Amino acid sequence: MTVPVTTWHRLAESAVLLDGFHALKHAVRFGAEVPVAVAVDRAAALALAGELAPDVTDSLAALLTEVPEDTYRALVPRPHPTAVAALARRPSREAGLELLARTPRTAPVVLLDQPRNLGNTGAVIRLAAGFGATGVVTTGTLDPWHPTVVRGGAGLHFATTVERVTAADLPPGPLFALDPEGDDIRGVKLPDDAVLAFGSERSGLSAEVRGRADHLLALPMRPQVSSYNLATSVAMTLYHWSAFGS
Repeated sequence: MTVPVTTWHRLAESAVLLDGFHALKHAVRFGAEVPVAVAVDRAAALALAGELAPDVTDSLAALLTEVPEDTYRALVPRPHPTAVAALARRPSREAGLELLARTPRTAPVVLLDQPRNLGNTGAVIRLAAGFGATGVVTTGTLDPWHPTVVRGGAGLHFATTVERVTAADLPPGPLFALDPEGDDIRGVKLPDDAVLAFGSERSGLSAEVRGRADHLLALPMRPQVSSYNLATSVAMTLYHWSAFGS
């Protein structure tokens, strides 16, 4: 028990917290480097892996160390129902930016312009990973690798590319910005190299990103309904790309 706890404290400031079994499962599945992982009930965690993720069960068996519940609770800010936690090394920012800049791309990049909600940001990253998007980039002050974002993304940060950028330094490609004044998205095919920009639910797109847009698009919406949830908007747009894009 002493070794993993000591390792945890040594790495905690620089590593990514994987909060719960599903975050650890996805991180391992998509190649994350996980130097330490703990569980209150190791046998139960491995049984869950055998049921839900047999492809990573052997890897988790080699990683997980059982610790007392009070030790586990001291390591995490908010205990997860599965009582599993781990630390992973964050991918290289330089490598991530290089991947985002490559052309031609085979899938869009999702841009969250000054997002505010940590949970919504995590949900968007989970969606992007599921659709096979090239990555998710954010502008503004929110850290897309914040533990709450990683928890909301269920560890799927490691299945795509996630970085924070400035509005002046976006990945290449035509910028399609979602805006209520835009053209109906149902009449537009989204190219694979698109950058799909979404503003925050409260403030919408920043003037800088809106001004840089090559196309403004609007999602279909019943009159008098003011907006969709951010993750819902991203899901609708990525589905439109996957079903009707180029």
